[in-house]
Amino acid sequence: MFTSQISAVAICRTPYKQKFGIPRQPGLVDVKGYVELVPSLNTVDAIRGIEQYSHLWLLFCFHENLAQGWKTTVRPPRLGGNEKLGVFATRSTFRPNGIGQSVVKLHGVVIRKGKVCLEISGMDLLDGTPIIDIKPYIPFSDAITDAKGGIAQDAPELIHVTFSDNANTQLLTLSENAKYARLQPLISAVLAQDPRPAYKKAKDDPKIYQVALYDLDILWQVIDNQVVVLALKPTSVVLLDE
Repeated sequence: MFTSQISAVAICRTPYKQKFGIPRQPGLVDVKGYVELVPSLNTVDAIRGIEQYSHLWLLFCFHENLAQGWKTTVRPPRLGGNEKLGVFATRSTFRPNGIGQSVVKLHGVVIRKGKVCLEISGMDLLDGTPIIDIKPYIPFSDAITDAKGGIAQDAPELIHVTFSDNANTQLLTLSENAKYARLQPLISAVLAQDPRPAYKKAKDDPKIYQVALYDLDILWQVIDNQVVVLALKPTSVVLLDE
């Protein structure tokens, strides 16, 4: 019987403020975030030597899914949400132990508000995600060039993203704040993944969707098989302290 108690070693800080819109795999969107060590580990000694690696494995907890439980079979988006696979044959977020893993790019060690942090990019993690372990990515053993990817052998197809005149005007105003310097390419990269449920993609879908990035709600719609960003407004999502 496994009895060891697992607790967070860090918290991930990302622009993704809600689950909807987060890339379904790491490395699909080039956006920066931080892995912030918890107070009991807030020392550079815990990460001494880590800058010799270009990438890291993050083991984390799907903390917002735990209360919803899990099932032995799931409907992967790759299969249009119509076919079932066993939970262990997928990367479903609804798992018996709620544990996930992602590989991220490491940019360096920084101190933010007195906290030791790893600056990273390419993560697919919700803001506030508990990190339960950090491990170096080792290319000669971790990269298997002839591996078979099953239903996920190829990267997802992207959908074209455009911005309405209203959205472009709002982006121009927001660009005066350094925080939003790369907001437009981030919105484009996130929405190009078409985060809608799989069953919505095979028919006309007039619904206006909302994705929360940073402290903004991005309103968008799919028109003629392309995403049109309609507007940006202050978020309605409760944000975690950064």
